[in-house]
Amino acid sequence: MTLKDFFHHHSDVAIAFSGGVDSSYLLYEGKKHCKRVTAYYVKSQFQPEFEYQDALKLASKLDVDLRIIELDVLANSTIKSNPSNRCYHCKNEIFTAIIENAKKDGFTTIIDGTNASDSENDRPGMKALTELNVLSPLRLCSLTKDNVRKLSRVANLFTWNKYSYSCLATRISTNNEITTTLLNKIEICENALRNLGFSDFRLRVNNNIAVLQITNNDFEKFTKHIKEIENTIKIHFEKVHLDLEMRKGEEI
Repeated sequence: MTLKDFFHHHSDVAIAFSGGVDSSYLLYEGKKHCKRVTAYYVKSQFQPEFEYQDALKLASKLDVDLRIIELDVLANSTIKSNPSNRCYHCKNEIFTAIIENAKKDGFTTIIDGTNASDSENDRPGMKALTELNVLSPLRLCSLTKDNVRKLSRVANLFTWNKYSYSCLATRISTNNEITTTLLNKIEICENALRNLGFSDFRLRVNNNIAVLQITNNDFEKFTKHIKEIENTIKIHFEKVHLDLEMRKGEEI
């Protein structure tokens, strides 16, 4: 099955849209082949501002209706406590909100950007998608992340070479309580690193200690800016360490 085939059978769809590589390409194809398509972006404490701005930019470029759903995910005490299956509970909250809003707009088919490279073992949130009957066309059509990047480049989507970016909550160690203040600190530090030219990295936090994960390609950049990085991060966290087990990184 191709995406064109999928949209032939599902021509009226609501897309869970993050502004990332996968959902952006899905939105592009939906715009081409659907009778009606609307994107739904859930704006919560877990999404950084730059992802929101990318979502606005892409939806505008494609001239697609975009609905912004404001959601306080930390109102859910289970999500706030950050158990090992937090992603499952978070996906439930987010997609339930999307489904409720999409139904008000007359949609019965909800789709998301999960691709064929995404392992169900690594994504506890996939269980929630299955339970809520959310369809994943990229996965159904056997399109991997690499496929999506190549097709996005051909389609001239600025997201084609955007690095994958998991939500801010993934930076906080399991069973450490998630707070808006802590998420804001992480976002500020990651923005500072991004401004220094880092792209494929993570700032993990455990008990007020920040651990920076970078790729081998960025090690020289790290040594060049080490004092600046330390000074910036130590404004917000007690200590900062470099994880010497470097990130594998994405090949783009």
